Amino acid sequence: MFTGIIEELGRIEEISSARENFRITISAEKVIGGMKTGDSISVNGICLTVTGISGRKFSAEVMPETLKRTALKQSRTKDRVNLERAVSADGRFSGHFVTGHIDGTGRIAGKRKQGNSVILEISADPELLKYAVSKGSIAVDGVSLTVVDCSDKNFTVSLIPHTLENTTLGFRKQGDTVNLEMDIMSKYAEKSLRKGKDFRELLKEYGYE
Repeated sequence: MFTGIIEELGRIEEISSARENFRITISAEKVIGGMKTGDSISVNGICLTVTGISGRKFSAEVMPETLKRTALKQSRTKDRVNLERAVSADGRFSGHFVTGHIDGTGRIAGKRKQGNSVILEISADPELLKYAVSKGSIAVDGVSLTVVDCSDKNFTVSLIPHTLENTTLGFRKQGDTVNLEMDIMSKYAEKSLRKGKDFRELLKEYGYE
């Protein structure tokens, strides 16, 4: 489980691909501390398992399904990536519940200044956007954000200066592809309606009450 609060920007040092095997090596500073093989790490919102550590670098294997569903397949060496370690049992929880299981991708359709912030307009498949609600949570490339407005074609989010300076969203441009994880509570709400269950009853069933 993650929070969507990015700890640092890492850099892709190596990408190796042979048949269906895809391996990525990333350099980092902060998240390396205490890292062990087998740990979970969020890379641009994708939950990956650390398979190797060497100095200030770590490696992870990527499954074909992950490549198919995410923007990782478009990555290049020297690309910067958002990194977050899994939440510890005694850690403070900020952001929102982020699983690291990407639902799909979106495309940046617009980017404009608004005061000291930047508004990103992101287009996506209607099947994803049905889970987006105004003032609800969403993870874009692993960054916990609040939806400003949404329609059946796109949604907007507002990026404060800290987010612009400390995540990849600060240098994303129009046309770029981003990973999207929709709010898990929206998925539970839809499932409860399909099952004809009370929403609180479904939350209890999944251990949230």
